[in-house]
Amino acid sequence: MQYRTGGTYLLRKAEILIVALVLLAGCMLGPNYKRPPAPVAAKWTEVGNSAVEPDRQEYRDWWTLFNDPDLTGLIQVAYRQNLTLLTAGVRVLEARAQLGIAIGEFYPQQQLLSAGVSYNRIPISIPYNIIKNTYWTDQFGAQASWELDLWGKIRRGIESADSAFLASVANYDDVLVTLTGDVASTYVQIRTLEQQIAIARQNTVRQRTAYKIALAKFQGGATSKRDVYQAENILGATEATIPQLNIQLAQSQNALSVLLGMPPGQLAQMLAGSSDIPTAPAEVAAGIPSDLLMRRPDIRKAELDAAAQCAQIGFAKADLLPTFSLFGSVGTISSNIGSASLADVFTAKSLAYSVGPTLQWNILNYGQITNNVRVQDARFQELQITYQNAVLKAQQEVEDGLVVFVESRNQVLFLKESVAAAEGALRIALIQYRQGIADFTTVLTAEQNLYSAQNNLAVAKGNIPLGLIATYRALGGGWQIREGRDFVPAETRDTMAKRTYWGGLLSPDKELRPKAVGLPAPSDVSPAPGLPEW
Repeated sequence: MQYRTGGTYLLRKAEILIVALVLLAGCMLGPNYKRPPAPVAAKWTEVGNSAVEPDRQEYRDWWTLFNDPDLTGLIQVAYRQNLTLLTAGVRVLEARAQLGIAIGEFYPQQQLLSAGVSYNRIPISIPYNIIKNTYWTDQFGAQASWELDLWGKIRRGIESADSAFLASVANYDDVLVTLTGDVASTYVQIRTLEQQIAIARQNTVRQRTAYKIALAKFQGGATSKRDVYQAENILGATEATIPQLNIQLAQSQNALSVLLGMPPGQLAQMLAGSSDIPTAPAEVAAGIPSDLLMRRPDIRKAELDAAAQCAQIGFAKADLLPTFSLFGSVGTISSNIGSASLADVFTAKSLAYSVGPTLQWNILNYGQITNNVRVQDARFQELQITYQNAVLKAQQEVEDGLVVFVESRNQVLFLKESVAAAEGALRIALIQYRQGIADFTTVLTAEQNLYSAQNNLAVAKGNIPLGLIATYRALGGGWQIREGRDFVPAETRDTMAKRTYWGGLLSPDKELRPKAVGLPAPSDVSPAPGLPEW
């Protein structure tokens, strides 16, 4: 019978234990993420209207449907320069690096090389049987420790970090959708205010003419000065609206400047084109409500946040079970005591090593661990409800945008008739006043009605594109323009690359796992850990 040496026997036992532990490594604690049910309508309320089509479109560049070069140029500038969008892009890079940290945890967590030399003195008061009480030692060594992922804790961490990374991408897309919508809405507001100011000035000219007529008749003794006072009152009230409109215009221009990432007061050249209110297309293809689950980035983010938190339940549950690690160290150590030499550190006789498994189990902390699992589960439930609420709000926003778009079109038709009637009434009232057939109150009423109708018409004309912009934003259009592009501009990437080594992660859209790029919802299968990223 052949006997193994002690060392060989122990190594064989260690190999058997390692194989057994690896076989257990397929276990994954905690629930796998499933998309929660959300209330979704079968169709939009306004689909029966001729202006709303049930066809589905992506609306990658929805703003081009307005055929306004100024608007298109402003959105291009905002995409390049907006600082809120840039912040969201940098957060994508941060989340990508966090994913790399989580992936690194799957591999030996402790990897250490060491070397040292020391001069030592033993107190002479202690009776050591040595020739001298001072000596040198030197050592070289390496050690590693690897916690095996038996219960899927580390893989759940990777799964959570992966979903968090994709959530940061969805957040970037949501910021981009909001940005394009805000730029377009602010631009329409500016053009509407410009129209309102022009209408107010036209009416002041018209009212000043009426004032001159009343003054002439008063000076001629045909009327009392009451007509003059009334004319001055209406004229002053109309003139007073212009400064207020100018304030709103300046504030809108300042807001647009910030959206473009530039100081206020630099928009004159960009707004030098036509001052007409953008003309909206005659109809909008709204698709069906269920399209929002895939199209809207804020819904994707809400779901990915829930998926990331779902993985945290399994991460927390793993603390209830023991952890198994493999530990190993190897090195050499020598001294100059007796016949030894420091140079012996490079010889086999100075070799020392140890290897074996370790076990740790927090057996007295179950109250804390169990309640931490409950905390993670409650947070997951909260995020599922948040997702369901996001789906509901998204449908509300689409419906709100559609009703503004549809009803503002109807309102414009009525107000055009109102303006035409008010113009006719004022024209006749002035003629009759000159002839002495009507009193001046009739003229004043006609002037007020005309100004009100024209101003309301301008606002309603602006509400049509505003309603359509709100619809496009609610449908989740616009974020697609970032596809194939980096999340931060070249100058930012250059600055960060000079400061820190980023490898290929400054262009994370090109470094993603193919199945992860642009996914509308997380996969039910946990991502493969992948290789460590240096």
